[in-house]
Amino acid sequence: MAKPKLLIVEDDEGLCSQYRWAFPASDVLMAHARPQAVALVKRESPPVVLMDLGLPPDPDGVSEGFATLTEVLRIAPQTKIIVVTGNGERKNALRAVALGAYDFCEKPVEIEVLRTIIERGLNLHRLEEENRRLAAAPVRSPIERIITGSTAMLKICRDIEKIATTNVPVLLLGESGTGKEALAKAVHDLGPRAKQPFVAINCGAIPENLLESELFGHERGAFTGAVKQTIGKIESAHKGTLFLDEVGDLPHPLQVKLLRFLQDQIVERIGGRQKIQVDVRIVSATNANLDEKISQGVFRGDLFYRMNAFTIRIPPLRERGGDIALLASFFLNRFNQEFGRGIRGFTEQAAVALNAHDWPGNVRELENRLKRAVVMADRRMIDAADLELAPPAEEPPDLDLRSARLRAERDVLQEALIRSNHTLSVAARLLGVSRPTLYGLMEAHGLGNEAVRSGDAAAMAGETTMQND
Repeated sequence: MAKPKLLIVEDDEGLCSQYRWAFPASDVLMAHARPQAVALVKRESPPVVLMDLGLPPDPDGVSEGFATLTEVLRIAPQTKIIVVTGNGERKNALRAVALGAYDFCEKPVEIEVLRTIIERGLNLHRLEEENRRLAAAPVRSPIERIITGSTAMLKICRDIEKIATTNVPVLLLGESGTGKEALAKAVHDLGPRAKQPFVAINCGAIPENLLESELFGHERGAFTGAVKQTIGKIESAHKGTLFLDEVGDLPHPLQVKLLRFLQDQIVERIGGRQKIQVDVRIVSATNANLDEKISQGVFRGDLFYRMNAFTIRIPPLRERGGDIALLASFFLNRFNQEFGRGIRGFTEQAAVALNAHDWPGNVRELENRLKRAVVMADRRMIDAADLELAPPAEEPPDLDLRSARLRAERDVLQEALIRSNHTLSVAARLLGVSRPTLYGLMEAHGLGNEAVRSGDAAAMAGETTMQND
């Protein structure tokens, strides 16, 4: 793999020489002044820039450094800029971060600290690039309003495409905010009823004494306050689709009347005697456990079986793999346009907090948190605090592939030692390596002292002697 580019903007030749050998994992580019830096950013697109604020023609001040910072971010707003400031100039460092710099490092520079900051910047840039690539993908799913890369959700979308062409009742089961109404609309839009009405009613949001009238309508004078004839939601959906949201909250008396309608597609308005034939497709949804409600006698089993000719269970957001990052980028782009903001992305802490959160409100909660964060964020990057999420308790793992392999190797070694009760001959057999190889791996990972049983110590010494001979 090609090394990531690192642009260093520094006019001190001594520091430049030091920097050239200090970052062997990067392809180091050098610039000594603003024109060179701008040209290299345009040509090479480095993900990370290390920049001294004291640049010619103002090497003793910071005006040229801030001008360079501003121009680079204008050209390449996703670039992670790390500014280097003199000792005691923390206010300049904070000003640079407020203008959009990723981080800062004070002189005298500690190379190990600087390497860590640069690696974190590279990792964050890679993560944001992947999120942008996913967000810009031309097709998220077969359904217009569903943004997903999850295998389970993509299968649901394909199932919706198939059943949309039929006339069977559909029951959508899932937590609040998972997209049940969007999928119900897709059932309507992808089928032969697409040009006819799509009528939605939330059975849990309307008082019980009004719900029957909302569903079935009423005649003038049917009850106090009924001053005119009113067509119900079912009748309004004639030739189209009726979406019964939160159908699990439907009162028991209305369940009987709805079951009768599903059997013969005939409605009678309250206070009326005329039987009205309608042609309506029913799509229902609930976040309730209907099996439990049936066992408790709260929901009619015959109505349940009438409604669920085809049941779709929608997984919560926390079970959809990379959909959290995908949707976060989608909402960020949407709200940036809607509110005229220029938020560039998410800090590393925000990205980790997004994935660590349980999302009890699912996609709706994520959308609302992003909307608030885009409106309220004071900086160019959204932080965990902007999302009103707790920052991660631990540092996020290094995303570098070499580090990841080393972590995995250490984990396997420890597992083999545990399974073998720290008997090295058995551990080596489990790992499929020789004992000298195992000794070398243990030493490399600092596991030698804690892992060796007394019975293996002599063998280790003997084998080491044989190797030396």
